[in-house]
Amino acid sequence: MHIQDQIITTVPVFEVSETLKEVIKFFEETTYSHVAVTENGVYLGLLSENDLPCFEPEKSIEDFRYELDNFFVTKETAWLDVLEMFSRNEANILPVVDENQLISGYYDLEDIVSVFIDTPFFKEPGAILVISTGIKDYSFSEIAQIVESNNARLLGAFITDSENDVVQITLKIGTQSMNEVAQTFRRYNYTIVFGNSDDQFMEDLKQRSDYLEKYLNV
Repeated sequence: MHIQDQIITTVPVFEVSETLKEVIKFFEETTYSHVAVTENGVYLGLLSENDLPCFEPEKSIEDFRYELDNFFVTKETAWLDVLEMFSRNEANILPVVDENQLISGYYDLEDIVSVFIDTPFFKEPGAILVISTGIKDYSFSEIAQIVESNNARLLGAFITDSENDVVQITLKIGTQSMNEVAQTFRRYNYTIVFGNSDDQFMEDLKQRSDYLEKYLNV
């Protein structure tokens, strides 16, 4: 999946020598969580919208140099790692930095998630099955074998939770032999967390993800 064409250049970048006046205006007029700061054109870090109450128009960005967040991605960063960077930093915008630490633009969370949900995992018709097992006991090759041995098609699988040595894996499979697939997983000591239709699953994602709810309307 290529996401480089999602880089936007319409969001400003501020020099550390500037005052906070335009930064305050930027955060008040947008819903972005961060904005990039440079020093002589070189990426320095990010101002956070959470610090907006502390900003005074006549103060310099320099006054907040040591409060800057410091995270970014490059054009070579894989799309899953980009999503992880968004989530880990509770951001809805990411600067894209080149090998010279110059800013090429930004990734907008909504754009990247839109690319993600445009994949066959979400678009192709099928059923969702969520299974769980011990973190040392699961095998993706075994999972694929269980699905395909029941004449069902595996459209995608990814780990959606890991806690207390238990891993939860979300599968999307063809609707054929759904009951047989679930029964086979139970025989292999997997627990069936739930399995339901596409529409129900998408609604569940919306309800359970506070982070995406904050920034998206998927």
